[in-house]
Amino acid sequence: MIRVLLADDEHLIRGAVAALLGLEADLEVAAEVGRGDEVAAAVAAYDPDVAVLDIDMPGADGLTVAEELAAAGARCSICILTSFGRPGYLRRAMAAGVRGFVAKDAPTEELAAAIRKVHAGGRYLDAELAASAMAAGDNPLTAREREILRLIGAGTETARIAELLHLSEGTVRNYLSTAMSKLGESSRFAAVRAAQEMGWI
Repeated sequence: MIRVLLADDEHLIRGAVAALLGLEADLEVAAEVGRGDEVAAAVAAYDPDVAVLDIDMPGADGLTVAEELAAAGARCSICILTSFGRPGYLRRAMAAGVRGFVAKDAPTEELAAAIRKVHAGGRYLDAELAASAMAAGDNPLTAREREILRLIGAGTETARIAELLHLSEGTVRNYLSTAMSKLGESSRFAAVRAAQEMGWI
């Protein structure tokens, strides 16, 4: 029996997925959570074989949770379930050790197949998501540029970013300028939006 943890903030979708997976003879939904910041505790408490994480959740997004689980050495395999086909998401997920990436509108049989495959040590990637990720190429932003754009997107002022990252305000502005140039945008907010749409931050 493959024990599954479901993490999705949309209660109806999570309940429907749990019910449908429960019909599979070899799958058992051991736990369900509705927030990203509840996943680590649920993994510790229920010891699932596979964690199925939505990307867009309150508390922490699914990719951040995947990165945290990988850093903590969690035993479970991770499968991302998403309605967002942003190419950068797939690359970030792969870097975090995610083994499955399934579109939310996929049939339940596909999710069940993905869970079985990642549990067996394989990979399961939605073909359309994989194709768009390949077409988009590599993320041109450095880790520092991504960090600064994320903070800008959260409404953080330049002075506060400089303080948080132990940089001068001029250095923060230089990073921003470089990121804007790479993304072909003339304002910081347009750069944030472009990076978000690609799934690069």
